[in-house]
Amino acid sequence: MFFLKREYFNKTYIIKGLITALLFSTPIYLAYFGLELKVINTIFLLFSFYFILTINRPSLFFAGFFTGIFWFYWVSFSFRYYDLTFLIPFVIFAFALAYGLLFLITSLKDTIYIRAILFFVLTFIDPLGFNWFKPEILLLDSFFETNKIVLALLLFSTIFLVKKRVFIYSIIIIATSFVNINPSSTPLSDLKVSLPQYFINQDYKWNKKNLASVIDINFAQINSAIKNKDDVVVLPETAFPLLLNTQDFVLESLLEKSHLITIVTGALYYENSEYRNSTYIIKNGNVKLAHKVVLVPFGEAIPLPSIITNFINDIFYNGAKDYTKAKKPTDYKIKDTFFRNAICYEATSEELYQNLGTVKNIIAISNNAWFTPSIEPTLQKLLLRLYSNKYGVNIYHEVNGSENYIIKN
Repeated sequence: MFFLKREYFNKTYIIKGLITALLFSTPIYLAYFGLELKVINTIFLLFSFYFILTINRPSLFFAGFFTGIFWFYWVSFSFRYYDLTFLIPFVIFAFALAYGLLFLITSLKDTIYIRAILFFVLTFIDPLGFNWFKPEILLLDSFFETNKIVLALLLFSTIFLVKKRVFIYSIIIIATSFVNINPSSTPLSDLKVSLPQYFINQDYKWNKKNLASVIDINFAQINSAIKNKDDVVVLPETAFPLLLNTQDFVLESLLEKSHLITIVTGALYYENSEYRNSTYIIKNGNVKLAHKVVLVPFGEAIPLPSIITNFINDIFYNGAKDYTKAKKPTDYKIKDTFFRNAICYEATSEELYQNLGTVKNIIAISNNAWFTPSIEPTLQKLLLRLYSNKYGVNIYHEVNGSENYIIKN
């Protein structure tokens, strides 16, 4: 293949690609360390766009290669819990190679105009349904507003800088900082929402010997919220590591508690030989189910033809079946407030935010213990902030394995 030619592995090309990827990734890592440095983020962002549009094709490939590593190395960490640790370096390399090729494709007809257009198009592409490459998140803690129009204008303005039209570049940059097409802010609900903090290791959580202990932890959090006179308590994705609809004793106990407080909890659901990743909304002695709509590629569903899917599941997942997804998102009401349900990955998917109507609040539940310690929770939070801004919604995020938070639009 052309990118394996010897001239691609020139040390200078690799270093240029590495520097570009570092500039392009710095805002994420600053956010990871809790640093909101708008000046640095803005400067690094502008420099990264300059290099992406001007470095030679081999360097551009390595810029994408290292970006794939810096942004998505953590995806491989989940394989620890399938006894597939040996696959970690291969998964990291796969992401690196994929984004190296995607960056390289932007230079197929190598003019700065075409490269800018194709790079912008790249921000709409979700390889195999994986949709976490959204460069707009780099705008969140900069001096620019966060939307696609601003991203396009910044790429367009960079062309004038390359053409040494510095005055025009400066005018566009200044004007771009005032572009705001996001919806007006939405006030938070008056509901008292309890988001208890969870840090339960995956190995511990899914060990059957610890099931009673995990259940006790969940009920302790529910009882604490009741004592605090909260309106609703939210527990993380698969907080109950079992098929909750088949466990009458646990479910009956939750139903009893629901006369005192609304309980929103994650657990698995099984019916008609189908498994679902679900949220159970339990209030006033009744259960409403909200099944996951967007499944994690290669984690909950293999986005490939069935014959390949079955082969992968047999080889790597001991013959396990893909989860079944719901046809559309679920909305529900707690007192006078409507919420949309979101389970981890789907909270960072545009599909979940379609047709919101009057719903202005989302309760998202996640289990980030699959990937920590890593930048995954940081990247997830940036994506949630992006969609909160874009769609004018507030997001209550309950997590196992990283900090909880509320994102107010």
